Amino acid sequence: MNTKDMMIAAKEASLDVAAYSTEQKNAALSAMADALEAHIPEILAANAEDMQAAKGKISDVMLDRLMINEDRVHAMAKGIREVVDLPDPVGLVIEETEPQAGLKIQKVSVPMGVIAIIYESRPNVTADAAALTFKSGNACVLRGGKEAYKTAHAIMQALKEGVQKAGLNADAVNLVDDTSRDSATELMTSPDYIDLLIPRGGAGLINACVKNATVPCIETGTGICHVYVDAKADLKKAVDIIINAKTSRPSVCNAEEVLVVNKEIAGEFLPMIKEALVDQRKAAGQIPVELRLDDYAAKIIDGTPAGENDFDTEFLDYILAVKCVDSVEEAIAHIRAHSTGHSDCIVTNDEAAAKLFTMKVDSAAVYVNASTRFTDGGEFGLGCEIGISTQKLHARGPMGLREMNTYKYIIHGDGHIR
Repeated sequence: MNTKDMMIAAKEASLDVAAYSTEQKNAALSAMADALEAHIPEILAANAEDMQAAKGKISDVMLDRLMINEDRVHAMAKGIREVVDLPDPVGLVIEETEPQAGLKIQKVSVPMGVIAIIYESRPNVTADAAALTFKSGNACVLRGGKEAYKTAHAIMQALKEGVQKAGLNADAVNLVDDTSRDSATELMTSPDYIDLLIPRGGAGLINACVKNATVPCIETGTGICHVYVDAKADLKKAVDIIINAKTSRPSVCNAEEVLVVNKEIAGEFLPMIKEALVDQRKAAGQIPVELRLDDYAAKIIDGTPAGENDFDTEFLDYILAVKCVDSVEEAIAHIRAHSTGHSDCIVTNDEAAAKLFTMKVDSAAVYVNASTRFTDGGEFGLGCEIGISTQKLHARGPMGLREMNTYKYIIHGDGHIR
């Protein structure tokens, strides 16, 4: 099916999905999870082909994002079953007023309609996106990257089978076959069929969507995440937070990319960081973190001199840019100048510094003494998320079920006239 025909079919299906009961949607989602696990051999075989084709063309950390094994398929199925357990967002009465006797005005949550999602590398997004859009009463048109197409296609075939087994309209969940730029452009510029576009990927993809889309678009994903270690920080806690934020999974958008350190403690703290991220990792046979240092930090520890663009780069790798500052105010100014509005953290025991940081750092998630890796729908109790919104209108931060809905006013009267 070509992209336009798929959008038309999804638009028609969206009318059905919007009217499905919670019980119908949950039955279909359970069947989708079962179908994923029933088709593990086909999914793994497709992924093996994608992995073979991608080797030597993308980095090892990006290969990890592409790789699917049996545990990851079970995790996808588990994520869908967790969505089953979440409250249905459709039909919630957000507000209710009665401006004059007998005239009842309700503000009610309703589905968007058709949600298009353009994403890169991570084929598990296929299952997450289909589950969240379906539970929230929407149809979806998904467009993955060419490097993950065979895996995503195998996943989508299983999901469609699950919807069909539940006796519902399988055109509610769709994957575009065309992985060229033409299909992405078509999704961006089809307001007659697409009600909301969500890009998930690198800065290039997101910027292209924001610049070219004629449909409503939510900016997501790009994460130049900072951890600022204040003069009054617990340095051991800071080391533990940074180890987790940088190395637990460097290829994801909530990983730390920039370390900002107060000069008062830099002489003591930077050697601790080098020991933890470089020396200990080398000794353990792990990939060491490359530290890209500003001039002040370079006088204290060895590393690579920071380049012109290093404080504006989402590395998605074992690389950490390091900046030293004189105060919390300078740290905030640096973060506001270079952050992408995703997730930023302060490590401090100074309540005044923490309060100033949380008030003035304008990001979707602002942390005090906790790793940026918590910015995730599952960790926030939302179930598997559709993405991390870094803009401010409609949705911000991890986008769960409620963020997949808009609202309308329903007014009941009894012959009222104005």
